[in-house]
Amino acid sequence: MPNQFKIHSSYKSSESKVKDAILNFEGYTDILGAAERNVIKIIEIDGRKHTIKSFKVPNLINQIAYRFFRKSKAERSYRYANKLLELGIKTPFPVAYDLYTTTFLFKKSYYVSELQECDLTYRELVHEPDYPDHENILRMFTKFTFDLHEKGVLFLDHSPGNTLIVKNDLGYDFYLVDLNRMKFENLDLETRIRNFSRLTPKKEMVAVMSNEYSKLTGEDESMIFEKMWGLTEAFQKKYHGKIALKRKIFFWRKKYREA
Repeated sequence: MPNQFKIHSSYKSSESKVKDAILNFEGYTDILGAAERNVIKIIEIDGRKHTIKSFKVPNLINQIAYRFFRKSKAERSYRYANKLLELGIKTPFPVAYDLYTTTFLFKKSYYVSELQECDLTYRELVHEPDYPDHENILRMFTKFTFDLHEKGVLFLDHSPGNTLIVKNDLGYDFYLVDLNRMKFENLDLETRIRNFSRLTPKKEMVAVMSNEYSKLTGEDESMIFEKMWGLTEAFQKKYHGKIALKRKIFFWRKKYREA
């Protein structure tokens, strides 16, 4: 099965080791996260920790699409990471991607990056309202999102687990992960506000973010809050509706797995 391999110029001296790590992916046991669809494993290359993300083989239609018409998730992750770094936006350093195809179909793909340790993600702010320095982190996260928008970055997966938060001497650094869905364009206010809608179901957190975002944009705070909260409620309703529908359709799965 032919492959398409791309490695960052700064990792050229480690190319054979990166390729070996990808080939031996199944043998690694240190798994990062839940591994429900895609699997991320932590491995060591030249004494430093890295992650390899193995993307699930897509359905037949997407196998054709990724083979001929669309960039794969692995390639997009690598390209977008480099673009973010060029813009001064933090993300784990992109090392390489590897794609496997047949004549007509797209199969496996891998994305390798440096491991970025973190102190928390946005998810902790949602589930732990008493988390130390909660409001300050939330306001700094809002400034980080504003900076993305000012630089023309629309992170379509701007959700609770996709920003790593690292404490530093001056405050906090924010690193974007799970990068395969992005747009780079000038953003209108409606699009910017909608970009907050997947983050939290908590009205008090939306109030803090809308307050901070209004300061940064100079727009009316009540207008921003009404839009941000309305879009958040709409997303939550749609999200929970999908979950309920899946439970009805796949009601048998739990019993099947336990059998």
